[in-house]
Amino acid sequence: MVEPYVPNELLSRLVGYRMYSVEFVLNDYVQFRFDGSARGDKPVTLNSYVWPLVKFDGRTWREDELGYADAIRRLTPGAVIATAEQTGHGITIELDTGAFVIHPSVEEVYVEIAEIMGWSDGAWMVWRPGEDSFEDVRQS
Repeated sequence: MVEPYVPNELLSRLVGYRMYSVEFVLNDYVQFRFDGSARGDKPVTLNSYVWPLVKFDGRTWREDELGYADAIRRLTPGAVIATAEQTGHGITIELDTGAFVIHPSVEEVYVEIAEIMGWSDGAWMVWRPGEDSFEDVRQS
């Protein structure tokens, strides 16, 4: 039997991890990499297939604004202090350096919104429009 998805259960494992890398992939999506915990876990990767909002230095940055890439890079290195995942708000990763929010409009999504992988137990998650925590992002 497949266990029902519990919002923020998997994502909250990031609390205490350090985001050590941000990589822009062919101006198509962004990868965030997190160090494993003190237990020696391997790095975890969160791919965002939509451009997240970046909250840094008292301001919110959008991908089309000058300085966006600099703001997102300045989040590293940052320790994850909180995560949230909720329909109507999407995914929020709060770091001690700022935060980023993944909650696109339906026009911004091609297939998937984000995915997380790399946990030592093999756990992973893919978020798609109209599904877990993104029920509000659906085609009409």
